[in-house]
Amino acid sequence: MMKAFVFPGQGAQFSGMGKDLYESSPLAKELFEKANDILGYRITDIMFSGTDEELRQTKVTQPAVFLHSVISAICMGEDCKPEMTAGHSLGEFSALVVAGALSFEDGLKLVYARAMAMQKACEATPSTMAAILGLPDEKVEEICASITDDVCVPANYNSPGQIVISGSVSGIEKGCELMKAAGAKRALPLKVGGAFHSPLMEPAKIELAAIEASEFKTPVCPVYQNVDALPHTDPQEIKKNLIAQLTASVRWTQSVKNMVADGATDFTECGPGAVLQGLIKKIDSTVTAHGI
Repeated sequence: MMKAFVFPGQGAQFSGMGKDLYESSPLAKELFEKANDILGYRITDIMFSGTDEELRQTKVTQPAVFLHSVISAICMGEDCKPEMTAGHSLGEFSALVVAGALSFEDGLKLVYARAMAMQKACEATPSTMAAILGLPDEKVEEICASITDDVCVPANYNSPGQIVISGSVSGIEKGCELMKAAGAKRALPLKVGGAFHSPLMEPAKIELAAIEASEFKTPVCPVYQNVDALPHTDPQEIKKNLIAQLTASVRWTQSVKNMVADGATDFTECGPGAVLQGLIKKIDSTVTAHGI
């Protein structure tokens, strides 16, 4: 049995997240307090008792989900021995820290820099995302490609028949209409801050030069990265893919399929919520997927 550890992205947050860990584990408390010091504000106050609105801010959400995910995994101690890891969007940073490619401190600093850069890009151009249910991947790609006067691209390949598209507000409106006309069961606009994983995130890529300057080590196991769904252990490749990820699609379906093909039979989701467990079971019902 090969064990894969997977980490969620933005959207998994909830008020009260991590409070039980903080109160029950001295190690978790130490790491959360270290995070407060690094960030320069008490993110734990927002995580433990903030409103949904406060938690939904990109600059809060991303470090909060990262902290919950990584600290949950670290507190597993000897039980956290992944043979491969992957993370959905933001979760890729959590996957890299748990695989030993990136320190906890550097991971948090990069996640915060990424969140601030993405928030800035979102504010510069009104943009959004929408979930498309019930259409083949190829059809969604074809419709997105047909919208040439606006931005509308496949952003997240979450599971077969579930793709999230991303782009300008008008581009996504056009995309949703065309998807419904083509037979989509749902074309559901999402409550997000902007068009993540689209060309509109290009300004954030430029600001994330900090990734180049950070120290990355060879991970203890392969990390399956979003941009190509393939396993990586070379620190330079990992850095390059992390930067590209901001404007590229999250190939989650393909990543899980490749992990299973490479021997993964047991998936552990570390972090808030259980979204990835549900997606993994839709992608391959023969594997086991569970939380901590």
